[in-house]
Amino acid sequence: MRHTRAVTIVVCAVVGLAVGFVLEVALAAAGQPVLIPPFTLPITLVAAAAIVVALALPIRRAIRGTATTRIDPFRAMRVVVLAKASGLVGSLIAGFGAGVVAFLLTRPVVADVGSLWPGIAAALSGLVLAAAGLVAERLCTLPPDEPDPEA
Repeated sequence: MRHTRAVTIVVCAVVGLAVGFVLEVALAAAGQPVLIPPFTLPITLVAAAAIVVALALPIRRAIRGTATTRIDPFRAMRVVVLAKASGLVGSLIAGFGAGVVAFLLTRPVVADVGSLWPGIAAALSGLVLAAAGLVAERLCTLPPDEPDPEA
């Protein structure tokens, strides 16, 4: 499995931004209330980021040889997949939150500050989740194989 590329993260963030902005425009044009992310979203995303990194730390210890117990390879693979998914989902949510904020800032009537903070918090917590996912993915990386001296 290869590391998540920066281009993939940026593309996910841009897609999230576009979806967030267009969805807000469509809702406003239809006369519906715009979406404001709940205050529980940033708390949940930061908690998920902490859990992802906490799950990757025992695997890192096993890779370095400092762990006292053996790690199941299937568990390690699940943690890597979780880390990769966290990086992608975090960048999507960060982009979506940025799209919500961009919509609120481009309206002819200035949005209430109380409407801006949830979008900003969602974008920042999405960045935290993406960063935690990328860090956890790197923590689970095996070192390169040493060449065989007999070969």
